[in-house]
Amino acid sequence: MAAKDKGNMDKIKGKAKEMSGKVTGDREQQVEGKMQQARGEAKKMKGKAEEHVQETQRSAKRDRI
Repeated sequence: MAAKDKGNMDKIKGKAKEMSGKVTGDREQQVEGKMQQARGEAKKMKGKAEEHVQETQRSAKRDRI
């Protein structure tokens, strides 16, 4: 699974945790959910950056031929 996909999963899980915390009144769980969403966004951005680097490398190889 790519970092981008893992990031999306973390964002979804984090949102669920945050909503669960809101329903139960558990502020700690809400904060954990928000932190997990932030980690997910970071993973997603990392995945996009890695894809961009790989595409740039492929393009550079094609240009040399």
